[in-house]
Amino acid sequence: MNNNEAYAIGIPGQPWTDSEKTQWLNAQSIKRSYVEQVVEKAQGIAALPVVSELLDLIQYNELAYKDVINGASDYPLLAFKSKNWSSEKSTVLVTGGVHGYETSGVHGALAFVEKEAASYDKDFNILVAFCVSPWGYETINRWNPLAIDPNRSFYENSPAPESAALMNFVQSLAIKVDVHVDLHETTDTDNSEFRPALAARDAETHDNWNIPDGFYLVGDTIKPHDDFQRCVIEHVEKVTHIAPTDDDGRLIGVKQTQFGVINYATTELGLCAGFSNREYCTTTEVYPDSPLSNEQNCVDAQVAAIVGAMNYVARQAKL
Repeated sequence: MNNNEAYAIGIPGQPWTDSEKTQWLNAQSIKRSYVEQVVEKAQGIAALPVVSELLDLIQYNELAYKDVINGASDYPLLAFKSKNWSSEKSTVLVTGGVHGYETSGVHGALAFVEKEAASYDKDFNILVAFCVSPWGYETINRWNPLAIDPNRSFYENSPAPESAALMNFVQSLAIKVDVHVDLHETTDTDNSEFRPALAARDAETHDNWNIPDGFYLVGDTIKPHDDFQRCVIEHVEKVTHIAPTDDDGRLIGVKQTQFGVINYATTELGLCAGFSNREYCTTTEVYPDSPLSNEQNCVDAQVAAIVGAMNYVARQAKL
């Protein structure tokens, strides 16, 4: 199926110019508030005694979109960071909202800080960038205002301000990341909106695949760490169902390597999980449109994935 023919913007067979990108941007609108739903929630979590004793809520950058996008704001980029940083601990990086529309990634990262982070302070330096793409959060979008996918833009001289800001922040800390958990969702709109838009923008054919009904993981083809991925799946399946493959043994068109896991070339593709030069990484994929899930269940699955990843790395460090 050639999605170019189905999309309302552009001429089939011709890549978008700035004119089509502006047309796309003008069709977007603010649907929810980053400040009210994310920033204020993070501030409330930061004020909890169990959190404030161990973690700082810091602003690592700002996206200056107010003067260039109708109805948009300047967006502070925030993260939680351990107060008691130590070279003797393992370091975990948790990222959420790289695709702003993937809601449970944002709120799963915040729920981890609120409910679980304190239990891991002894063994881990903790860094949680919980909403990397706030404009995407507000407009429920995969792309940023430039019609760029931040999760294909984690490389040197990135064209996506969201990706560049996070990479610069982590680099400025001069730290070694041991494990990186990047929180995502696969939704029905991936096939109904975002893949058709991508096909139209690039004048390429993108065949739709069946949306997996359930949770799955994306590992790194270079460092798959099958035992690590299995540990994460085992933690998650206690709170939600794991996606079955299609009839060809695939998830989103990729051959499954083990139950609930596929692998991508994370660095080559410019994915968030690939920039941190970590030993262990996984990208979660929750399916919020499943009749077997709800909003809280999706958040719980994200938290379970982080906990599973950290439990595995903590055990390895003690071997």
